[in-house]
Amino acid sequence: MANEETTNTQLQDAPTLEEQIDEATLGEKLEKKAKKEKRKNKRRIAFEIFLVLIVLLLINVYIVLSIFYKGENFTVTLDSEYGRESGLVIYEDPENKYTRTFLRSKDIEFFTDISINWLPEDIDNEGNGSHNGRNYIAYTFYAENMGQDTINYWTTIKIDDVVRNVDEAIRVMVFKNGERVVYAKNNRETGEPEPETTPFKDEDTVMLDLTENFEVGDIDKWTVVVWVEGDDPECLDDLIGGEIKMHMTLTEEHILQEDETPQDER
Repeated sequence: MANEETTNTQLQDAPTLEEQIDEATLGEKLEKKAKKEKRKNKRRIAFEIFLVLIVLLLINVYIVLSIFYKGENFTVTLDSEYGRESGLVIYEDPENKYTRTFLRSKDIEFFTDISINWLPEDIDNEGNGSHNGRNYIAYTFYAENMGQDTINYWTTIKIDDVVRNVDEAIRVMVFKNGERVVYAKNNRETGEPEPETTPFKDEDTVMLDLTENFEVGDIDKWTVVVWVEGDDPECLDDLIGGEIKMHMTLTEEHILQEDETPQDER
């Protein structure tokens, strides 16, 4: 009798077939849910890693562009070997002739288009070194023969890099001992010079000048002004965000091509 009661109790306590099926189904559901959560976590982690990599890439690109384009808008370089041999020197301040082989203008991170008529009338005599204004670069320096012989030297302005074809509307005004020349690219449609300008020497060269019979003690005063000319037909919205870098070099010699002459002799 006691054995029968024990057996009945065990049967009553044992899970039914439906309960067993429910438990198995619940286990499968939990396992599937766990796998789904695991896959979801993996995708989230992969996405977060992807975002981090994109951010790092953008930061690196920004740093490279910042260094490349915001370093030096305009520089002047003297061939150091020629300077030692000839006695040619360059400096910013005629009252304190601190000679160097490398001069640099102060940067302008942003400027918009203006008219040549907005520039100061006496910009050539506004100061030494950098005397930038709103929306233009202006730089004055001096070249002097401190050697023992009469020499010749070449001066050229080269374009180092351009973004968004901003050079199509750039103006480069160069004063040499008070004599002014405004350089610009030819009109893109007509191929003719822009009004009251001298064409760039070529695609990457703004100007080329030869100074001859530069005697001992002679001093040349140079002023360079750079701006975006708003009246240029190429000054369009396409240039927004454009940038330009250029440098001026003083050297002993320049190898002329057969059909080439210095711009000041044209």
